[in-house]
Amino acid sequence: MTAAPVPFKKKFAYGGLLFKIVVVLAYVFLLAPLAIVFVISFSSNQYLSFPPEGFTLDWYKALPEQAQFMDGLRTSLITASITTLIVLAIGVPATLAIDRYEFPGKGAVAGFFLSPLLVPTIVLALGLVLVLGPLGLTNTYASIVIGHIAITVPYVIRTTLTAMQTADTSCEEAARVLGADAFTVFRRVTLPIIRPGVIAGGVMAFIVSFDEAVISLFVAESGAPTLPVYVLRYVENSADAVVAALSVVLILFSVVIVAIVERVVGLKNAL
Repeated sequence: MTAAPVPFKKKFAYGGLLFKIVVVLAYVFLLAPLAIVFVISFSSNQYLSFPPEGFTLDWYKALPEQAQFMDGLRTSLITASITTLIVLAIGVPATLAIDRYEFPGKGAVAGFFLSPLLVPTIVLALGLVLVLGPLGLTNTYASIVIGHIAITVPYVIRTTLTAMQTADTSCEEAARVLGADAFTVFRRVTLPIIRPGVIAGGVMAFIVSFDEAVISLFVAESGAPTLPVYVLRYVENSADAVVAALSVVLILFSVVIVAIVERVVGLKNAL
């Protein structure tokens, strides 16, 4: 006798259960390192180790006393803020031109702006050193900003382009029919429509610039080190849990930024 076939609904239920298990395992794989860092940041051990032998807040109390981290934090905040403003000023008009107009070399222009996503960061960093070195711009804020602009523009382009391609253009056409010029249409109609994508791109650019270590290490290691560079220096000579505490603070900082974006525009609308 042949076995009875498994009903379709039961097969679908098994497939759904397997998918949920895979998703849970993927989340565990991604979040487990963060959970371990969080636990270690409260460890009373005098060096990085897991599991901890006791509980203490000393590592968090020691953070403000680390002058190098405070200097790096200030540099990272300044350069990330400047980078975000510049990439928004470059990326939004560039995206508007790519999406709304036809011109020779349009594909090449779009590829040029998105190409940093395909090039390894260390290659970009080496190229920046070779270009900025003869100009005397290495070890300056300008070198960090230039390098970070190169790697963050694609994020603004992608999120803004997605917002433009999914937006209803009838409002823009109505504004033109009513006599509004191109700038007025963009400022009063287009920009409010694509605002979620612009905000998402700006937030991603800020976070990527703030966390970038390779380019900052190459172009400004001895002049204006950012916080990630100071962290790399610190772990070369120390093995305590101060870095774990700092990592937790930075994770919470990123979570707060994402929560603000969700509160203001909603993640579904921003991405």
